Amino acid sequence: METLAINRERLQADIEALSQIGRKEDYGLYRMAFSEGDLQGREWFKNKIAEAGLELYQDGAANIHARLGWDGKTPSVMMGSHLDTVPAAGHLDGALGVLVALECLRRIKEENLQQDYPLEAVAFSDEEGRFGGMLGSQALSGTLSPESILAAEDLNGVKLTDAMSAVGLNAMDALHAKRSPESIHAFIELHIEQGPMLDNMGISVGNVDAIAGLFKWDVSLIGKANHAGTTPMDMRNDAFMGLSEFSSEIQRILDENGSARSVATIGRVEIKPGAANVIPGIVNFSLESRDTEQTVLDDLANAFRKALSAVARRRGLMFEFKVLSEIAPVKSDPGIVKTIENVAKSLSIPFLQMASGAAHDTQFMAHITRAGMIFVPSKDGRSHSIAEWTDMDDIEKGANVALNTLYRIAGGRL
Repeated sequence: METLAINRERLQADIEALSQIGRKEDYGLYRMAFSEGDLQGREWFKNKIAEAGLELYQDGAANIHARLGWDGKTPSVMMGSHLDTVPAAGHLDGALGVLVALECLRRIKEENLQQDYPLEAVAFSDEEGRFGGMLGSQALSGTLSPESILAAEDLNGVKLTDAMSAVGLNAMDALHAKRSPESIHAFIELHIEQGPMLDNMGISVGNVDAIAGLFKWDVSLIGKANHAGTTPMDMRNDAFMGLSEFSSEIQRILDENGSARSVATIGRVEIKPGAANVIPGIVNFSLESRDTEQTVLDDLANAFRKALSAVARRRGLMFEFKVLSEIAPVKSDPGIVKTIENVAKSLSIPFLQMASGAAHDTQFMAHITRAGMIFVPSKDGRSHSIAEWTDMDDIEKGANVALNTLYRIAGGRL
């Protein structure tokens, strides 16, 4: 099969144009799901689809699809990501994957290449989880329920149903966006790494073989608040000292029960009463752990529970925890991983086979079809920040790997 190349200047112009939509005075992007910025970005993308002469389709979850060669019968090869952002975001997270997908369809259309499978470039709704999940890819993969839609709300108490209704959409229609496994031949997502590995190693492309799953807990250690000056150290039930001891156990637990890909983080701590002269009586904190193997996550969860119990017993505390979320890890399809590898080698582009520590739409798409991911470097590993940056040379290399991977898969070479 011939080798294809993206139109670098056109893709760069698209990146720059979209990066201005939703930008505020702090230079961050504000395209949170179904906000004014998000709506403007969605309209811009729809116009680009029309300009390219591609078929436009919006499903019940407000996912936007650009289609090439669609006949409604043959399963499609889908590529895409998301346009929505976190508050004060950078310009590449999600958006780059959507723009590369669009460019891939444009190039295949311009070359008038005949494919065995139709092509779809998709922009998923609310990947960043304003309403607690990944609405678009969850809808497409059939993992939503009426109860989850009705219960979904953002941190300000705005319900998903109300936010979608305010922009003329019915949230319950997301249940009708479900696609059968027979309707999608394969799915590919290009994304910035959002971590430092590729940048540190000077490698332009990551070939993602797995996406980490996670569990997130809300934990409370409960002791006894007391006077900081009059209570001897050996007579205290200090909740914060319990947290300090537990936190020092994290690395040991990862070493003994985890893998080389295991991580754990205490990212939020609240001390009560929170006064300088009062022994902490209660400490609430978050505990999140990630790995690419479910058995490892299960082992880590058991080890963390045992450690909390032991710390509480030694220090005369009680502990409670609530599971906030659990996401199962997924493996990339071996055939797609191999195709990406072969394409990168054919283009003489060095690549790193690696895991994704962050969750992505691919995680849900892998439930219904063969799926894989391509990473490009994040400068200094920065993301969810105005410091987010990827050199255009790296973007071009990653996009060309994506384009030729799509071309091979759509041509029946998977």
